[in-house]
Amino acid sequence: MTSANFILAINVFVAALLAASFMVLAAGGARRTAAHWLAFSYMLGIGYLLIEFSIPVFRDAHLPVTVAFAVFLAATIAFNVGLAHNYNLRQHWQLMLFFLAAATFVVYLVQDQPRQALTRMMAYQLPYAAMQAVALAIVWSSKKRPGALDRLLMVVLALSVLQFASKPFLAHALGGWGANPQSYLQSSYAMVSQTMGTIFTLAIALLMLGILVRDALAEATFKSEADALSRLLNRGGFQAHAGLALRTARKQGIPVSLVLADLDHFKTINDSFGHASGDRVIEAFAGFLRGTVTHHHIVGRIGGEEFAILLPGTNLTSARLFAEGIRSAFSALPIEGLPKTHRCTASFGAAELQLEEGLADLMRRADEALYGAKKAGRDQVRVSGGPLSLVQPPAEPPGWNFNGKG
Repeated sequence: MTSANFILAINVFVAALLAASFMVLAAGGARRTAAHWLAFSYMLGIGYLLIEFSIPVFRDAHLPVTVAFAVFLAATIAFNVGLAHNYNLRQHWQLMLFFLAAATFVVYLVQDQPRQALTRMMAYQLPYAAMQAVALAIVWSSKKRPGALDRLLMVVLALSVLQFASKPFLAHALGGWGANPQSYLQSSYAMVSQTMGTIFTLAIALLMLGILVRDALAEATFKSEADALSRLLNRGGFQAHAGLALRTARKQGIPVSLVLADLDHFKTINDSFGHASGDRVIEAFAGFLRGTVTHHHIVGRIGGEEFAILLPGTNLTSARLFAEGIRSAFSALPIEGLPKTHRCTASFGAAELQLEEGLADLMRRADEALYGAKKAGRDQVRVSGGPLSLVQPPAEPPGWNFNGKG
């Protein structure tokens, strides 16, 4: 057995191990669809390697060489589909299938060219480089905030693009890739190419395994901290994230304010229109909040009809304007299932974090301000502490955009 054959055998074992790893993840419910596609990709990789082993037994290798190329290219496409599922991006099926068919047809045609012709070698390698470039683009264009593993995956994918694009020149430098397909595995280039393939296959697969596990754990954590109806943080989740944000704000020396909101006459809505209508009011208000806040704000449903918004980097004056904007815009928002003439309102209490104050103290003061707003007639904002509590809120905060965005 030559060195290239030995490395090819190792690659079969590695591909099988990786396919099994992704299947275990899929069986455990960890990013199921993405894991299934990635497992399928490495199963195709096993098929490609087995075809490579079989090529020496064929007198005419045109067909097995073309099939091997198509299977490996299909494996890279399946990998990209799994990648797109994981990063929640659209899969362009028709375009990828067309690319697979066109590239396979070109490879079949160029086999009549001299074996060491640069155009022939590029016809084999550039489609693989293109699919790795697509994988890089998928990760790059993801709407998720990239973490360390995502950035490292992009680096490895970029290097993989370069290694596929450089293989025609590497083959030329190493004396070619065999006098014929049957002698490919005896060439020096085959040993180098298979070694490079093993390294990049392992690196990319291990990074994807890490990313899938990381995302699955993040989803499980979010589900444990999320409120199913509002799709906001529940009370425990809000307190955990808010506590961390307070510690960060203290280190950075920036102000932090808290706004509590309570839907007015919510029991009356349930009694008059039914609990389904009450649920829709909660969903509407939660959706309104999600469309209003920015990524560094922390929003949660901390009670039946009570909500909390932590605003790092915001002082009490700005927090009051923020609450006034929400109050005014939400009161004009029609709610599905309620009479067109019926408008829902909410009351708000705001407080700014003081020195040596913890989250519990901040929530208590904001709750006292909220109680004051409800006691004073509802559908208004009250603040806790200082002369601002004596100032009447402006009719409409300047510059507020009533589509829900500040």
